Amino acid sequence: MPSLHARTLKLIVSGLLTLLVGASFYASVTRIYDDGSKVHDDAPVPPQALNNETVLPWRIRSPPLAQVTPEQHLKSAKKKNTETKDNLKDAASSVEHEPKGKVKKISPKTKKPLNILLLYGDDWRHDSIGSASGGLVKTPFFDNLAMQGMRFTHNCVTTSVCWISRATLYTGQYVSRHKSTDPSKPDFYKGWNQTFPYLLRQAGYYFGHVGKWHFKDYAEFIKPQLDWERPYYGRHWWEERGGLIHTTKKNERDAIAFLRERPKDKPFCLTVCFFTPHAQDSSPEQYLPQNESMKLYINDTIPLAPSATNQAWEKMPKFFGEINAGRTRFFKRFDTQEKYQKMMKNYYRLISEIDYSSEQIVKEVESQGALDDTLVIFTTDNGYFHAEHGLAEKFYPHQESIRVPLIVRDPRMAADKVGKLSDDFTLNIDLAPTILGAAGIQTPDVMNGQDISLIYTKGVTGNSWRKEFFYEHPVHLKESVIPASEALVRKDFKYILWPNYDTEQLFDLKNDAYELNDLVHNKDYNGVLQKMRMKFQELKKLAK
Repeated sequence: MPSLHARTLKLIVSGLLTLLVGASFYASVTRIYDDGSKVHDDAPVPPQALNNETVLPWRIRSPPLAQVTPEQHLKSAKKKNTETKDNLKDAASSVEHEPKGKVKKISPKTKKPLNILLLYGDDWRHDSIGSASGGLVKTPFFDNLAMQGMRFTHNCVTTSVCWISRATLYTGQYVSRHKSTDPSKPDFYKGWNQTFPYLLRQAGYYFGHVGKWHFKDYAEFIKPQLDWERPYYGRHWWEERGGLIHTTKKNERDAIAFLRERPKDKPFCLTVCFFTPHAQDSSPEQYLPQNESMKLYINDTIPLAPSATNQAWEKMPKFFGEINAGRTRFFKRFDTQEKYQKMMKNYYRLISEIDYSSEQIVKEVESQGALDDTLVIFTTDNGYFHAEHGLAEKFYPHQESIRVPLIVRDPRMAADKVGKLSDDFTLNIDLAPTILGAAGIQTPDVMNGQDISLIYTKGVTGNSWRKEFFYEHPVHLKESVIPASEALVRKDFKYILWPNYDTEQLFDLKNDAYELNDLVHNKDYNGVLQKMRMKFQELKKLAK
């Protein structure tokens, strides 16, 4: 992947002014993730940057866990991945298969309120787990969790960015309804009494939160609303008690502390919001794994998608310039083959670390005899471009950006659904109603989503479930940085509107899974276009 192309040359010759704009944006775009905090600028250097033999302090100070090393945990995932070295199943076009292996049936069909454990990743698209990547990504625990529950292959977000997805998680609402378009303006706090954390506490749940929150006024407003909390994010390594601890290990330790300290006579809800594999934007390394993970992926070659080319970038709408947020991050991470391999391997190492830590958290629930009374959900806040279309990050309505993993292990699941896949469209607006349903609490009318358990307990699927959905993302910072985007998404076609530029696109997903051939001006598709426009307007109104 060459580091310069035609558009770059145009920008260079356009003069110093454009370069200055780009430089000023580079400073401001970090605030998208860091909320303006300067703490990340002097973040500690991780041990592997100094000495790969360094003994990490958390190995001594962590609470006792099951005696399983990361190497043992990943033993089942060490077989060579000959298929995917040449042909990784891309986020846009992966063909899903039922998981193979022994399926563990969940014993009780409990009718009492379930405990809730939410494992929530960051910047992690749907095919970055083992069972959706042809085995390239090493996540044996999540793969096993799917065999004990159900994996949803067409789970999507309604807005692909960290903070809005989190507001949508708690409210079950589209951003056009909860209106929290900026981390500094958490408008969803105004309707807090209709969020799932509030409603669970009102019903007698003991509620805990670990990790990333992202919105301001946490201490003033959110802290008093929780029973137990350990909020932090923004860096991969933390100074603690004279040493360093990785943020994922810190998440694991704190989650287990909550589980051990909780009152045993109340149902609990714990949200574990991992910061990784989100990049540490202040570091040139971007992705900073733990020492033990550096052995993973070392002999793998991470394949590039067919759309990770300059030609694909040139096909993007012309208002996508070099100061676009996805493009600036592309040059930080993916603009050469060597950089791409290094970044992607470290990115996948962070994912494998979360897989391991999630297993330790679930094992703690199991050791307390509570697992078969607990709804376990694993999902993430948004997808992620891995150089497709010449981009990094998320934001936009492309498949790589909007599709995220979802695995649900539920004691109420029908026996014939355990270990199966669902290709129904599930959305992040559905998580709050699903969690409330597991607690026996009625979904408030203000929520846009539906209870996903209807799919695996009542057999609601296909024509009885949604067949399309509306996507939206507001402009952020300015139009040239992150332009607004909206879309109607189906499994066969996708209609995209870029409202700042009055530009439409139409893609045939069945024949163009990588979204490279815009059909909006093709007269043969006029009928499809008109129908998509009408449905788009209908669903947009319902989202508000």
